[in-house]
Amino acid sequence: MLHRNPTSTHRRVRLTTEGARFLLFTLAVGTAAVNTGNNLFYLLLAMMLSLIVVSGLISELCVRRLAFERQAPEYFFANEPGTVTLRVTNHKMRIPSFSLHLLEASDREPYDHRLRIPTLAPQASVSISYPWRIGRRGQYHLRGIQVSTSFPFNLFVKQAWYPCDTSILVCPQPLPLPPMRLGALSNLGHHHVAARRGQGTSLYNLREFRPGDDARAIHWMTTAKTSKLMLRETESEDHRQVIVAVSTVAPDDADPAFERALSIAASLVSLFLREGYEVHLLLGDQPIHTAAGPDQSLSLFHALALCERQRPAMCEVIYQAMAHALAASMEGVTIGLTPWTDPDGAATPFYNLDHMISPESDEDLFNGAGSGIPA
Repeated sequence: MLHRNPTSTHRRVRLTTEGARFLLFTLAVGTAAVNTGNNLFYLLLAMMLSLIVVSGLISELCVRRLAFERQAPEYFFANEPGTVTLRVTNHKMRIPSFSLHLLEASDREPYDHRLRIPTLAPQASVSISYPWRIGRRGQYHLRGIQVSTSFPFNLFVKQAWYPCDTSILVCPQPLPLPPMRLGALSNLGHHHVAARRGQGTSLYNLREFRPGDDARAIHWMTTAKTSKLMLRETESEDHRQVIVAVSTVAPDDADPAFERALSIAASLVSLFLREGYEVHLLLGDQPIHTAAGPDQSLSLFHALALCERQRPAMCEVIYQAMAHALAASMEGVTIGLTPWTDPDGAATPFYNLDHMISPESDEDLFNGAGSGIPA
């Protein structure tokens, strides 16, 4: 994703330690000049004041007429580094920029990746790639770039803010599943193959021949019986489906288990997509999300990144919606994930599951902190 920015807005000036000392010394020289009337003190005072003015003008020129383009992946995984590229262009015709310090400005807090550009020539560009790691899932909005410089005398730090809006999606961190569990899960769908038209040898259907059909697929025996050109359609030999259903009901004290359940779901989605399954993801009362290959995984990870925990007061409504969705989509293997079990014995949406994952039955998977949406 490529994002550009318009012109800069907002200016801030911060006094450095050296600048504070310089101002105090300037004030002392001015006091001495007034009290003594010595021309040398007046000359020194004029030079020091001119340095302050020149410092402000040059620092302003350094942060003016810059352009920023940010390129980021479509999504990150929590606690896993990704790469963001920032392209900086100096649009000034003759004046270079010096000693630039760049800071990412987000809607939550600034991110200091220690990005520095010593010199940027007129009409020149430079690209900076840097690692980006976020510890919690969710949607993050990078609002712009804060550029600052203390050039030329380090008396003041001049700051300018350039809008450069980028949305970054952070998905739950996939968990490394134990090898034995990986093998068992990979074989779950071999006995749940759904009949589907595709490449294969088994008969799926016979229908009348239509213009554009492959003449090699004509079923001559049926054609002779019916006196019509009949086409033989075959059944796909390997079409496996899996439904990963995650209950989103959990109280506040079960939030770590809820986040852990989403991380386990992300691991299952990655596993089954790599294995060639068609994956259906059900998150509480949300519509079912479907992907049929790693290249279609974004919609599933997007849903996992933005999934919100629901309070137990909503359990009856959510369980009913999940039970209805599962009853209408029972083709293939079904895996249920629940981060919390109602101690009062409320109804569950999970019936006739092929596999169930919960803190009670899979304590080894739920040990550890999840990566959740920031408050």
